[in-house]
Amino acid sequence: MAERHVIPKKSFGKRLAQDLKRYKLVYLIGFLCLAYYVVFCYLPMGGIVIAFKDFRAARGIFGSKWANPWYKYFDQFFNGYYFGRLLRNTLLINVIDLIFGFPAPIILALLLNELRSNTYKRAVQTVTYLPHFISQVVVCGIILDFFSSSGVINQIIIALGGTRVLFMQEPSYFRPIYVGTGIWQGVGYGSIIYLSALGGVNADLYDAAAIDGCNRFGRVIHVTIPGILPTVIIMLILKIGNMLSVGFEKIILLYNETIYETADVISSFVYRYGLQKGNYSYATAVGLFNSVFNFILLVAVNALSRKVSDVSLW
Repeated sequence: MAERHVIPKKSFGKRLAQDLKRYKLVYLIGFLCLAYYVVFCYLPMGGIVIAFKDFRAARGIFGSKWANPWYKYFDQFFNGYYFGRLLRNTLLINVIDLIFGFPAPIILALLLNELRSNTYKRAVQTVTYLPHFISQVVVCGIILDFFSSSGVINQIIIALGGTRVLFMQEPSYFRPIYVGTGIWQGVGYGSIIYLSALGGVNADLYDAAAIDGCNRFGRVIHVTIPGILPTVIIMLILKIGNMLSVGFEKIILLYNETIYETADVISSFVYRYGLQKGNYSYATAVGLFNSVFNFILLVAVNALSRKVSDVSLW
């Protein structure tokens, strides 16, 4: 009977040392990414304790006294004058963006996928990608110039026989302007992930659908959309998980006191009270509420998606 030759297994330490030597650049890149999230995302989370303290910058986090009661600043926010307005504005902007902004890159990706001319396709992609790479300050400056009382939009309205409209002083116009310009900024860049998903759809399915008598529109409905549906669901979960998050940069660059009624959101409120007024404990409590609400919403939507469609983040 022949003897078995058992190859000795390498210890974990030796395998790790060999991998580090062989793939040192890969590990270096991974370490830099990990360090970024640790330094800028996880370590700052220790500052959450400020929400439960009467924080004074001169005393520091550990030297400041605990708030009495511990939920003092949360109570001030929930029972405050601005709570209803902030929650309503934040949710409405996100809901409008979800209805009109979320499908926009999907539709663009589907349209680009149907183009037969690669030259025209690349040209459209370039034009739609460019706004994403323009500085937010520059974009907001363009928006303010276009919608000012003497801007291009008002000039067109007057040329057509209409009357001048003060877009940036009327609260009712802020949400359409904010969401519409946001779609213009992000529709091209947002379509990249859907174009990648479209590249993974099996080409044989299109041939089978054509044999079954499907026209181009039918192939989109029965092959293309089901092929990218898991990606769409994942992106939808992430979008809904940020329903109380609106970037304050664009808000504070566009809004003014005359349109706080519809423009003031939780993030801009935190910016004003935290950085401008120095009420750090109150601003931290509001920001913590925002994050906890988004986390609960993300977990709930993910569980619902897993139950309904078997597609989820985890």
